[in-house]
Amino acid sequence: MASEQQLNPGSCQPLGARYHLDRTGRRGTNFALWAPAAEAVELCLFDEDGQETRHHLTEQDVQVWHGFLPGVRPGTRYGYRVHGRWDPWTGARWNPAKLLLDPYARAVDGCYTSHDAACAAVRNWPEADVADTVRDNRDSAPYVPRSVVVHDEDDWSDDRRPKTPWAETVLYELHVRGFTMRHPDVPPPLRGTYAGLAHPAALAHLTRLGVTAVELLPVHQYASEDHLQARGLVNYWGYNTIGYFAPHAGYSASGSRGGQVGEFKRMVRALHAAGIEVILDVVFNHTAEGAELGPSLSLRGIDNAAYYRLPPNRPRGYADYTGCGNTLDTRRPQVIRLVTDSLRYWVTEMGVDGFRFDLAAALARGGTNGGDAVDTDHPFLAAVAQDPVLNRVKLIAEPWDVGPGGYQVGGFPPLWAEWNDKYRDTVRDFWRGARPDVRELGYRLSGSSDLYQRAGRRPYASVNYVTAHDGFTLRDLVSYDRKHNEANGEDNRDGTDDNRSWNHGAEGETTDEQVNRLRLRQLRNLTATLLLSAGVPMLTAGDELGRTQGGNNNAYCQDNEVGWLDWSLLEQPGWQELCALTARLVRLRRDHPVLHRRAFFSGRATTPGGRPDLTWFTPRGTEMTEADWFAPTACLGMLLSGSALPEHDEAGRPIGDDGFLLLLNAGHEPVVFTLPAAAPAPGWEPLVDTAAVHPDEPAPAGTVVLGGRSLRLLRAPAPAT
Repeated sequence: MASEQQLNPGSCQPLGARYHLDRTGRRGTNFALWAPAAEAVELCLFDEDGQETRHHLTEQDVQVWHGFLPGVRPGTRYGYRVHGRWDPWTGARWNPAKLLLDPYARAVDGCYTSHDAACAAVRNWPEADVADTVRDNRDSAPYVPRSVVVHDEDDWSDDRRPKTPWAETVLYELHVRGFTMRHPDVPPPLRGTYAGLAHPAALAHLTRLGVTAVELLPVHQYASEDHLQARGLVNYWGYNTIGYFAPHAGYSASGSRGGQVGEFKRMVRALHAAGIEVILDVVFNHTAEGAELGPSLSLRGIDNAAYYRLPPNRPRGYADYTGCGNTLDTRRPQVIRLVTDSLRYWVTEMGVDGFRFDLAAALARGGTNGGDAVDTDHPFLAAVAQDPVLNRVKLIAEPWDVGPGGYQVGGFPPLWAEWNDKYRDTVRDFWRGARPDVRELGYRLSGSSDLYQRAGRRPYASVNYVTAHDGFTLRDLVSYDRKHNEANGEDNRDGTDDNRSWNHGAEGETTDEQVNRLRLRQLRNLTATLLLSAGVPMLTAGDELGRTQGGNNNAYCQDNEVGWLDWSLLEQPGWQELCALTARLVRLRRDHPVLHRRAFFSGRATTPGGRPDLTWFTPRGTEMTEADWFAPTACLGMLLSGSALPEHDEAGRPIGDDGFLLLLNAGHEPVVFTLPAAAPAPGWEPLVDTAAVHPDEPAPAGTVVLGGRSLRLLRAPAPAT
């Protein structure tokens, strides 16, 4: 219904809802919505009983509709109804029967409930091929969430960001809900929430591991797809955003009327106090509105053609480079503004330290090169590069999308780090005995210079990982030959078939002790390889505990024991040992600059008569030749010289370190490895050995027995100075 409440002109800036004092000293909220082609905009307020009151915004400046309402306080729920043409054939999909979220809403109350009335078009129209062109005039309000007015003047003066250098970073990818849902020492009301992640019991595990940053799966407000709701499931991972400024209310122990904002900030403060940075996984490539018959929740109803990529030859549809039905059009200034405003907000007002961009190639399509090809000079990338806030935080690209030419590993500008799936595939192949080109393994272990060096980037441009949220857990990687996704309700068709896994003789869990011992050894091999490689390692939460998803390699809809961490695994000696080894390797990496180099290896000595910074060895103890790089092998050695670091401390003094010899044997049989004559007295000191047992026969002097499918790390202490 309409309201008699006085609506004042207010201001067109900033966008969103802002509670403040106006120029006459009255408290209230200014509402501002960018809707350039709308014919009219109604602001809809909801009282405690859910009764809706509508106000026509009459002021419009610089394409922004705005108004100030005295007396509207934080916690008030609101939305918009936007009037305009209904002409899907030209991309126009305005429908005032649909209640819309404010794109700049800082909190969201309620969830999207799948219902045909939430769609702007008639889903069940008899002629299905034109259903999206017929307007549905039913009210969507009962089925969609509301925006919430939030007031927060936190200046973060009591917060101290860790500011961990890239080269020293160890990432830990986790799900806010799944990390604590089964944690016995987190109080039940806090499990699965921001407050639960900030609890001392959760922080204690992170600090014991020694990780420097958590990479949180999406925490922007998101919605579950219709097909999942129809099967009684939810989008657990959250890659279906509908609110780019709002912390997902489902992870809040403080309610959904704005309390989630403060709770998120307290979580960030707690992590910072523990020396841990916060990286957000963000989804700007698409929204939860999906394709033509998806719900009209926000951007589609505000200005469909201004926010989304519409094919020039068929603007009725959507260009889909994401596999999710639509793609945001980051060629347009207002969309770039929406994305960069959101990023700055999370840095300056929510305290986060960086972002991982899901399907980042989709954000760089159709720039200065014309068409829709990926362009590294894209306006969006340029906007981020020149932004004084964003160019100082950690930026990580998932450097691909699902469209033609979308695979861009190694192609992002120098400001960016990238998820390196070439590292993942090569390391998996090596340890499962697939014998990849050993040259490929050499590049991956030493920082992937073939991908990043020519563009002036550093080894830390490569985010190395063996597992991630998407795919098998580490334990499942060594326990299953094929995916087992039946619980997802898609007849096991979903999820990749390219797992590069090996079950070691039994599919899934087994009582065969020989198989289980070999699996544990392989877990140690994979973990040690990751943490001893040049680049930035990313661990996946629970891998250090032996977490399993029962062979499900696409648990995006499993908000249950399949997707949650099982902390009881730490009561078992084998998983305790794996967790301890992981923490030990993280500390070793932290304490030794040669293990987290800032520069690529040159293969040359930095001082006359010194050793090269990197030397590769065969099991015979001889340096690898060009022919050795092309010959199939399951065993090689990597010698890192701590005396050849091209780095200096803050006082300008050269940094020295111990020397390290990493030996890898992916073959089934033990190998007698002749040690290089490179260690000063007292010789090589063993640090890590992933093999549980070795043959009884003694090794000749100057050699070590490298067990089948095992890894060894030895250290030559630097000479005393």
